[in-house]
Amino acid sequence: MTGLSIQAADLASKRLEILREVAPGVRRLVVMANAGNAQPVLEARETQAAARAHGFEVVSLEIRRAEDFAPALQALKADALYIAIDQLMVANRTRILTFALSARLPVITSIHDFVKDGALMSYGPSYPDLFRHSADFVDKILRGMKLNDIPNFSSKLILFMSDYCSLARCRILSFILPYVV
Repeated sequence: MTGLSIQAADLASKRLEILREVAPGVRRLVVMANAGNAQPVLEARETQAAARAHGFEVVSLEIRRAEDFAPALQALKADALYIAIDQLMVANRTRILTFALSARLPVITSIHDFVKDGALMSYGPSYPDLFRHSADFVDKILRGMKLNDIPNFSSKLILFMSDYCSLARCRILSFILPYVV
């Protein structure tokens, strides 16, 4: 098999372990996903199963379009918010994170751009690393290498929570970061 892997659903359990370490008081976790997109639905299911295994009470929040955010966020009752990423979530991240900050909700996700904008943390692949390897794949194919000879690639995983936004966020939420996560 040839290709790139972002491991979004596979890492749900690890993200929740890290959340439990950083925010041990979190009991009720809302998992937000675009119900109209198969990948975040799969990630949401995996996350919900992992959350139950970690002892969280889980609430599913299905979003289908931008108009769904305001009423869904206003009705939200949670200790933390997990976002299954897709284009709809990325396009509305300012709205989501502004609400989360005003509600003092820690947010965890798979891409570090959300942390730059105010989420507590992300744990996932390095997208620049994946993009570099995509270019390598294209180069190899254009030079005549057979697809079966190109190995599958999984990016290194990055825990992203050490920038100013997340440290400030921890202070606002009264969380203490452990030395080793």
